[in-house]
Amino acid sequence: MLAAVLTLACSPADAARRTEPIGSQSVRIVVEAAMSQIGVTTIYDPAYVRIGYPGGDVPSDRGVCTDVVIRAFRSAGVDLQQAVHEDMRRNFKAYPKRWGLSRPDSNIDHRRVPNLAVYFERQRASVGIGDDPAGYAAGDVVAWDLGGGVPHIGIVTDAVDASTSRRLVVHNIGQGAALEDVLFAWKITGHYRCFS
Repeated sequence: MLAAVLTLACSPADAARRTEPIGSQSVRIVVEAAMSQIGVTTIYDPAYVRIGYPGGDVPSDRGVCTDVVIRAFRSAGVDLQQAVHEDMRRNFKAYPKRWGLSRPDSNIDHRRVPNLAVYFERQRASVGIGDDPAGYAAGDVVAWDLGGGVPHIGIVTDAVDASTSRRLVVHNIGQGAALEDVLFAWKITGHYRCFS
């Protein structure tokens, strides 16, 4: 798996919505770090920004869907900026060519859903796509096609919608980080389990 167990580095999430304990400490860190972005990341901002490397980030009040995943993984000790950049430097041809780049760009590559999907697949984190809600565990990363080839990504939590019994997802689709019942709202294009 991608990361070793680390000390909890974020505030606890809303325990009232919890339905069962989370297995590993790494998964707990990822879920709580994703949920801690709700109310903090309030602006959807896809602007290209020069950021430091490694460990670079846009301001915490803004970002896109990938930033939810990036920040949550970073809390668990995985710097996707560095990991994706290094893998792209070694294997640039394996990554999508949608943006007309001739070489990797550590400012943006990890902030693109198709690149994260390729990276997770290359790390053998893909666990298959299904329509059974029980197949999606807390800490899983899910990628979707919103329609017309528009990609989206989020993190499955341990919170469950009482009316549907589906796990809720933290994602940022335009209004900042939110916890919503969107697991099957769009066509799933990727399902990744990076921590156990």
